[in-house]
Amino acid sequence: MNNVTKGKSGEQIAAAYLKRRFYKILEQNYRCRMGEIDIIAQKGSYIVFVEVKYRRDAEKGMPYEAVNYPKQQHIKNTAQYYLLQNSLQNCDCRFDVISILGNEVTHYKNAF
Repeated sequence: MNNVTKGKSGEQIAAAYLKRRFYKILEQNYRCRMGEIDIIAQKGSYIVFVEVKYRRDAEKGMPYEAVNYPKQQHIKNTAQYYLLQNSLQNCDCRFDVISILGNEVTHYKNAF
C-alpha cells in the first residue's frame, strides 16, 4: 500500500469515527490554492478542521507528532480561506487531529 492509499484509508477511518460521534462531514480532502485539509466537519455550532495522520506502527514516531508548527500554520491559512469562501467568518471553529496508530484511533480536540 503506497502513502496516498494509506492516507485515504486513514481519512475514511477518521470520517467514519466522526460520523459515529454525530459530526456532520462538510468536506473531505478540501483543496484550494492555499492548501489542503483532510476533513472539515460541523459539530454543534463549531466548524472543525481535522488533520488525519495514520501510521501502521510507532517505529517512526506517533502519528500526531507529524502535525508540527509549520503544518499547523498551513492548515490555519487554508481554513481561513475556506471560511472566507463560504461566508463563515463569524462562526466558531477549532482544529483537531485524529491520530491513527494501527487500529487505534485517538481524537485530539483543540489540538492547536
